[in-house]
Amino acid sequence: MAELDAIGIIVSDLRRAVDFYGLLGLEFSEVDPGDGHAEATTPSGIRIMLDSEESVRSFSDWEAPPGGHRVALAFLCESPAAVDALYEEMIEAGGQKQLEPLDAPWGQRYATVLDADGNAVDLFAPGG
Repeated sequence: MAELDAIGIIVSDLRRAVDFYGLLGLEFSEVDPGDGHAEATTPSGIRIMLDSEESVRSFSDWEAPPGGHRVALAFLCESPAAVDALYEEMIEAGGQKQLEPLDAPWGQRYATVLDADGNAVDLFAPGG
């Protein structure tokens, strides 16, 4: 059986993506834009890998998908207030509004921000 080890995200600007995802507490390896790759390991051991479009095109015929994201990353926040604060911080850092913070019917404070490449980042906390 295979085990989930990493999530890869293809980005148009590696430095911008490292800064953006760094707001979520991810600490990335040294970024060499010429290399086109950076990765961070979460406390649970999952690696988040950022690869530039140019890097991926160097070994495949990848093209950006039309019409939006294909993957969403979900981040558990400490509290409903933390969802609101992090959402605002990420928007100020260049994130795009997808779903403003709300008290979801399933009992969470929930919001979605799109990164500069249109990938969804869900923020949530119990108690919304």
